[in-house]
Amino acid sequence: MTTSDRYAPELAQRARQAAAEVGVPYVERTHKQSLASMLADFAHAFIVMEAGAVSLVDDQESLRFSPGLAHLRVKQLDAGVHEDMLLRISGLSEGERVLDCTLGLGADAQVAARLVGPSGALTGLEKSPALYLLARYGLETLPRHPLACPIHVVYADASEYLRTLPNGAFDVVLFDPMFGRPRKSSAAFQALRRHADYAPLTQEMVAEAQRVARRAVVIKGSRYSNDIKKLGLRTEPARPNATVLWARLPGLAVALPPLTEGGEAPT
Repeated sequence: MTTSDRYAPELAQRARQAAAEVGVPYVERTHKQSLASMLADFAHAFIVMEAGAVSLVDDQESLRFSPGLAHLRVKQLDAGVHEDMLLRISGLSEGERVLDCTLGLGADAQVAARLVGPSGALTGLEKSPALYLLARYGLETLPRHPLACPIHVVYADASEYLRTLPNGAFDVVLFDPMFGRPRKSSAAFQALRRHADYAPLTQEMVAEAQRVARRAVVIKGSRYSNDIKKLGLRTEPARPNATVLWARLPGLAVALPPLTEGGEAPT
């Protein structure tokens, strides 16, 4: 963890605190010190905190956090176009609680936050320390959509986190695991893949998710991978040229406890 070369005490303190959250070192950056030299001397990758941006930098790419396609998907929802696949598969509605077990860069989380609105709640889990820091602090650089709930980002292993939750803690649980078989993709996604966690989604995790989900568990996967089939799941109908497949399972839990003050989901 480091900062831009324009040193500011407040920024450095924030970066130190971020590093402590996941137990990684903070390296103070001197004026005009290059990231290339720091990568050679200190680490394989850095999360770089700037005044209004956060980036993941390694020896191959620099990935600055941005809303990406989520921005366009949210604009479509604002315009009354309800063709987003996450909405069609999950049926998310205002006031619901969502647990995103594989946050990544938060694209689906941003869309889900818009769908459930300010009265809803969304918690995103990320196991990779690099991606957690990028998403956790990157999301803070984005203006809050007035019709979306905040995204609460948690550094956690989904399989462990799910076991701590009571039945029906969330309405919908989402999975978009990083499947092992790569396909041609953007440089940004390649950078994401290098730092992602590849622990497979297991039947035990799916069962725990169904216990935690009051209404539905939604799993997103690649057409180029057999991982969803290995779980014994049937995918929803998709266009012949679709590169993303979806599976939807019913939630098994019953009643939801009431929202806590402030609208946050239980922990």
